[in-house]
Order: sequence, then C-alpha cells, then structure tokens
Amino acid sequence: MAFWKKVFSKRTGVYYPQPVVLGKPVDTDTIAKDLARISTVSKSDVRAVLGDIASVMHDHMAQGRSVHIEGLGYFRYVFDTSGVKSLDEFDFEKQVKAIRVRFIPERKRTVSGKYKRTLVSEGKLEWIELHSGQREDK
Repeated sequence: MAFWKKVFSKRTGVYYPQPVVLGKPVDTDTIAKDLARISTVSKSDVRAVLGDIASVMHDHMAQGRSVHIEGLGYFRYVFDTSGVKSLDEFDFEKQVKAIRVRFIPERKRTVSGKYKRTLVSEGKLEWIELHSGQREDK
C-alpha cells in the first residue's frame, strides 16, 4: 500500500493530494535479496551487477547516448542552465549550473491505444490517506 496526504499550496491557494514516502529508502542489499529470491541468481551475483550499473550507465551517457533498461525506463543527462541574450555572451561553463540525470519511466501501449507506465501497476496499488499526526519516518 502507498500513502498520501492533503497539502495546501500557498501559491495557488488550493489543496492537493500528495504522495508520501515513508522512512528510509530501500537499500541495494534488500533489492538484491528480493531479486535473488525471484530469480536463479544469488544475492551476491545481483549485488555485483547492481554495483557496476551506475558506472556502465555513465560511460554510455558520457558518449551522448541515453540508456534504456527494459521494464524500468530511460536515463539521460540534462542541464540546469541560465540563458544569455546574445551569442557574444554565450559561455557553456558559466551557463551550465548543474548536470542532472533525467529518468523517464518505461511505458507500454495497451490494446486500447493508451500508454501504461510499467512502474505504476493499476489495480495492485492501494492508496491510504496519512492523517496529520501520523509519522512519516517509519
């Protein structure tokens, strides 16, 4: 089950539902154990591959490529930048404020022609409201 809460936006003056993340992130060891449990490889094999995935993805993205991990999604580099009014003022080093990784979740076309995100399973995800006073750090 996933959790949400009501949040008031001072900017727009309205309430919105917002997803809530509980506790600390699930770590690599837990993911490795879960993947080993549902596959034919050991936890140490899974950890070895997961441990190298970031550097392998970086190598490919550093060559100007995006990375597609089937069933998960696409990764590519993007910039946080500031603009200039003329080409004479253009300076790549000064204008790029940060380099970030953009993640776009995998999507599949359904028989009705619509798209469905693979990380968002309809029907298997139950949302429960987290009321004020309940702890989010579980």
